[in-house]
Amino acid sequence: MSTPAEFGRYLRTVAHLRPGQVVARGRLRAQRVGLRQAPRLAAVLLQARPSPGYWPTSHLPLDGQIALTEPSCPQLAQGQLTLLGHTRDLVRSGRRDARGQGARGWDWEQADAPLLWRYHLHYWDWAWTLIRDGAPGRATFARLYLGWREAIPLGHPVAWSPYVASLRAWTLCALHPILAAPHHPTADPSAGLTAGLTAGLTAGLTAGLTAGLTAGLMAQTRATVRADLGTLHAYLRTHQETDVGGNHLLKNLKALVALDIAAGDRHGLRRRLTALVHQIDRQILADGGHFERAPAYHCQVLADLDDIAGLLAAVGRPVPRELTDAATRMRGWLSTVLGPDGTVPLLNDGYPVSAALLRRLLTPPFPHPEPQPSAPPSGPVPVTAPVATTNPPATRTATRTEARAETGGEARAVLLAESGLAVLTAGDWHLLADVGLPCPDSLPAHAHADTLAFLLWLDAEPILVDPGTSTYAPGPRRDHERGTAAHSTITVDDTDSTEVWGAFRAGRRAHPSAAALHRTPTAATVTAGHDGYRHLPGAPHHQRLWRLDQHGLVLRDRVGGTGQHRITLRLHFAPGITLAPDPPAEASAFPSRPVLVTPLGWNLLLHTDVPGQWRLRTTPRALGWERTVPALSAELTVDAALPLTLRTSLTALRPGTPDLDDRHRVSVLAQPATHPAPLPR
Repeated sequence: MSTPAEFGRYLRTVAHLRPGQVVARGRLRAQRVGLRQAPRLAAVLLQARPSPGYWPTSHLPLDGQIALTEPSCPQLAQGQLTLLGHTRDLVRSGRRDARGQGARGWDWEQADAPLLWRYHLHYWDWAWTLIRDGAPGRATFARLYLGWREAIPLGHPVAWSPYVASLRAWTLCALHPILAAPHHPTADPSAGLTAGLTAGLTAGLTAGLTAGLTAGLMAQTRATVRADLGTLHAYLRTHQETDVGGNHLLKNLKALVALDIAAGDRHGLRRRLTALVHQIDRQILADGGHFERAPAYHCQVLADLDDIAGLLAAVGRPVPRELTDAATRMRGWLSTVLGPDGTVPLLNDGYPVSAALLRRLLTPPFPHPEPQPSAPPSGPVPVTAPVATTNPPATRTATRTEARAETGGEARAVLLAESGLAVLTAGDWHLLADVGLPCPDSLPAHAHADTLAFLLWLDAEPILVDPGTSTYAPGPRRDHERGTAAHSTITVDDTDSTEVWGAFRAGRRAHPSAAALHRTPTAATVTAGHDGYRHLPGAPHHQRLWRLDQHGLVLRDRVGGTGQHRITLRLHFAPGITLAPDPPAEASAFPSRPVLVTPLGWNLLLHTDVPGQWRLRTTPRALGWERTVPALSAELTVDAALPLTLRTSLTALRPGTPDLDDRHRVSVLAQPATHPAPLPR
């Protein structure tokens, strides 16, 4: 540590870990150093019989069910690979054969590529695209895999990290019966040649040589993959990521389930399923959310559970009830938090989830019995009266169409208490508020400092959004995307509410107070607070109330504590929302209130009751890995003594000439904000 402050931050981070995590981290690092320093010894220690490669032909994992748009088969045949939207050449310059293909000179190291791209390279899940190409696809797979195997030694720091090895093991278990399968009845390399000689003539000889060479290549690939599956099985049994846990450990267990089945290891499979059930109990919260509290990773974990359940059913093994119950709860949670535009909200670390994958995740892979509620009952809370709860009763989550039909368009409020998310709807408005913990105590990797931030939609169009995640590389961009200032909430003295740092670490964390919901037929309200600024002079604490009705949103932010502080309220708008060139006449009486216009033509009017000017500036929004676009953010800064209360309203005018209802929206701006329930003190 270079400074006492950095050392203190490190201690605050480590203090949240369990002792077993620290021990496991030391063990795994020592093992991986040993692999790199003594690969021959490691090869002997990890030597295992080649896996028979059993895999039920009736089971196609999710990766095989979802059509890949990249990479393309012709591109792979040319030795190029597109991952995460970025294309790189796998063949070193000047090393292609006469057909432009890379017979030799593979560059599987890709040393100058970003680390995340290199991880995806060694997952090998991109090879699913080759199944569409028939025999040429199998030949391309054989050529690529044998080239990779020759270039990448056991213990490679990227390819043989446990997470990467787990994804590759699952992919190879499922793919090799398809792509490394013989497309002739025999795998004898001389068989095609014999057939050609028997037929005689040049054409028959050429065909026979081609068939024989292809069969020989496939036989070599099949033997290599099965040997690698045996090595992966031995490696992952001793390299499970119990130091990290979370989705990484579930990936390890998923791979080991597949490897146990491929090897016919019934005893190992029983142990793996016991460990999996234990992790499900630990990681899947009572309301159905994954405990890392990142919806995109929730989708990934749900996909893993569906894959495991499908594989077990295909080989005739009983699927643990705990697995099917958890998957059912996770589906209900996912349908609850989805935006009205059908997208997965990018809270905490997140990446866009494809519509095809989302449709598949919301549909059970095969019928399961309805889960029986455990004690205490669990599930999302649809609120019909004031409530503050940490153990909501079980209920089936209605679809949005059902909900609108059941309520007649009335305001709705749902609290996912364990996950710390609240969903409010009223009229054309939809809000998702983060009112919970930033992360599990022992796993801060995907946490953002976003407590009391929120997302907002109008008429199924995103209005206020999360910054998303464009990089996992440590540095200013990663710090910004994780920081409080990148989220629609309040900062005190320009400090993060949770001390996020590095790529995946967090020291001091915000502790949320219990959220409370209130609903009337016309409005929905949620209140919550946190103490993430308690270390600052005067121990500031933030409490927020959201009130949503058909006219729009009212926020009430109260910052308690003592002393003089700088309070900044930020609202981050979706890409495409712009400053209105010609504000509506109704807004002209309030020149200090920004008016913005959405792509659908709504005019948004922003107002707060404290003196000061809103500042509009451009900030980045992530659309995917290494892809950002500029969008507007509104900031209001107040230097004042605490306690301080800010009342803010965001209302909308319909496109075109306003009617009486729209004029009422404008009149709200001139009135003091009122609320049905006081903030907790």
